[in-house]
Amino acid sequence: MQRFDAIFIGAGQASPSLAARMAERGMTVALVERKFLGGTCVNAGCMPTKTLVASARAAHVSRRAGAFGVTITGEISVDMQAVRQRAHQITMDARNGLSEWLGTTDGIVIIYGHARFAAPDRIAVNGDTLTAPRIFLNVGARPVIPDLPGIADVDYLTSTSILDIDTLPRHLAIIGGSYIGLEFAQMYRRFGSQVTVIERGARIASREDEDVSEALRDILEAEDISVRTGAERVAFARHGDGTRVSMDGIDIEASHVLVATGRKPNTDELGLDTAGVNVDGRGYILVDDKLATNVPGIWALGDCNGRGAFTHTSYNDFEIVAANLLDDEDRKVSSRIPAYALYTDPPLGRVGMTEREAAAAGRNVLVSTRPMARVGRARERDETRGFMKVVADADTREILGAAILGIEGDEAIHGIIDAMSAGTRYTDLQWSVPIHPTVSELIPTLLRGLR
Repeated sequence: MQRFDAIFIGAGQASPSLAARMAERGMTVALVERKFLGGTCVNAGCMPTKTLVASARAAHVSRRAGAFGVTITGEISVDMQAVRQRAHQITMDARNGLSEWLGTTDGIVIIYGHARFAAPDRIAVNGDTLTAPRIFLNVGARPVIPDLPGIADVDYLTSTSILDIDTLPRHLAIIGGSYIGLEFAQMYRRFGSQVTVIERGARIASREDEDVSEALRDILEAEDISVRTGAERVAFARHGDGTRVSMDGIDIEASHVLVATGRKPNTDELGLDTAGVNVDGRGYILVDDKLATNVPGIWALGDCNGRGAFTHTSYNDFEIVAANLLDDEDRKVSSRIPAYALYTDPPLGRVGMTEREAAAAGRNVLVSTRPMARVGRARERDETRGFMKVVADADTREILGAAILGIEGDEAIHGIIDAMSAGTRYTDLQWSVPIHPTVSELIPTLLRGLR
């Protein structure tokens, strides 16, 4: 029996920083990881995919150079092996940095292997038993594969395995029109692939308001990406070296298929029943407002708790637990304002409620929109696609939410995130004097247009 003050299962974004904080306090910590340090973000999410997005944007801007008075002789081509290698190197730099940091921190022991509960305070890994009064689960999530006719008989890609290919698909069929699928759709179209997005629902990015979904579709279709929505009956069959994708009487001959229909938590092989930890019907670990499970001494952080599926929410989980356990503070998940971005080009920055959610909550809703064509920076860079939108409460003057679909929208949204976090009313923010020329300079004008 090896005894520790804390055991972490999974080394995603929440674990390293919390483990280090505990080690700084003189505690002994075991960090158990069955594959790679860094979790999804470092190894199969943000870092490699946004590196690929950057390469795809470089190709796109190069092809448009003539519009800016820049002459590039010869055809713009993409070296997919070099593109993949660059993304791989970014991942390895981050992973190795974590390994060096944690591996040289006194009090932390890194153990590679698959951990399972042997009891509520005991973990079995590699034939050994570890015990600690505090156990933190940070095991992340993985792509889910729907039970579609013929899917098991064809070679399909997931958002993880597609990172390993270093050749250009002739025709990439993407199953799923949500955030992951849309990023890969635009990325590979800019690399040079023919791309078809197939979505079962009536519109892509269905979590967003309808006007945002429609604008996203217009942006993708303007780059010659085929978007097919309402695809209720999708089936697959091998066809030559590729796959025939059939939907509602229409066939597509794809060289590659990417399945991007969601993710599920990596909780099914932890032995949670042995520990008595409760999960919901989808396998997410149930936690309270301070991320504790129903079993004393066990917490769940990051994607596996269903309280956020982003790197920044996972890191905030660390901040909440550290504040409560180590700093004698009182922080709660319910205080977090939801915010995220979709990294198409232009990106979508989002915070708080959509207009639809605010109306459903019974709020006295005010809405304002402004096209990105009103933004000086967007015009100067000839990137005027998209719009800004803000939702507020007429009675309380609260800013309830916002969407910025446009150039640098993922950065400009932070002005509204910060205002909402500080409890600033829109009547106070609408007379601020922002810097010109920026994207953020339109925010006061946007707020003054609330109706």
